[in-house]
Amino acid sequence: MSIVVTGATGQLGRLVVDALLAAAPAEGTAPAEQVVAVVRDKDKAADLAERGVELRIADYDRPETLAGAFGAGDRVLLISGSEVGRRVAQHAAVIDAARAAGVAQLAYTGVLGGDDADFELAAEHKETERLILASGLPYTFLRNGWYSENYTANLAPVLAHGAVVSNAGEGRIASASRADYAAAAAAVLTGPAEEHLNRVYELSGDTAWSFAEYAAEVAARSGREVAYTPVSAEAHLEILTGAGLPRPFAEILVDVDRAAGHGALALRTGDLARLIGRPTTPVGVSVQEALDASR
Repeated sequence: MSIVVTGATGQLGRLVVDALLAAAPAEGTAPAEQVVAVVRDKDKAADLAERGVELRIADYDRPETLAGAFGAGDRVLLISGSEVGRRVAQHAAVIDAARAAGVAQLAYTGVLGGDDADFELAAEHKETERLILASGLPYTFLRNGWYSENYTANLAPVLAHGAVVSNAGEGRIASASRADYAAAAAAVLTGPAEEHLNRVYELSGDTAWSFAEYAAEVAARSGREVAYTPVSAEAHLEILTGAGLPRPFAEILVDVDRAAGHGALALRTGDLARLIGRPTTPVGVSVQEALDASR
């Protein structure tokens, strides 16, 4: 039995592999001997191979390459693809290959709220969950909330303009660090299977913050003047496209903010903290890490 991580060279995938390698090994087995990374580009995964991780080369867009990606009894993490509009077909190819192989568990990184999530970005996640249920595979749904890094990765323009801009109004975000979500994925892949099979986890941070509070956090930690500037959806779209974002992607961001405005990203169940066995990472810590990394 192997623990297989798809998309293992992505930002989340690498952190999941790190968490798996840090986990206590099974008796007589080194962790790296249990971990398999499914990647498209062998060269990009050279560092994983150097750490003893087995590489299996496969591509979501080439279903024939997935035939050897999984084995009977494997515990698999399907990390959702990043190409919006193509993900259902990509995920379906992985699900079909996992079913043909007879994997023991298929965990999937979906989106907070599941069927109740009313923003466009959630649509492909909902369909993927339906495909997994229809496959009959033992599953674990990891419905990830927002990564704090979704915001802290964009601190440069925030500091340059002294403004956090959003059309979310007073909506709140229960974010956590990407590493928190990776640790949760590792926990469900290494823990007793009976605890996690056919379970749904709604994963989010312990604290939900407002954009005004986020702006205040950035200001306090950077020593710069930063304020929250609420704008309409139309104005936000123009700001984002004016900054060079492709309009389809900008529309997705504006739609997410719209949903956040009425609480879609504020759900807190405590599932994430319970899975990782500690409090989730406060957004202020993520802000500080981003500021430190930029210096």
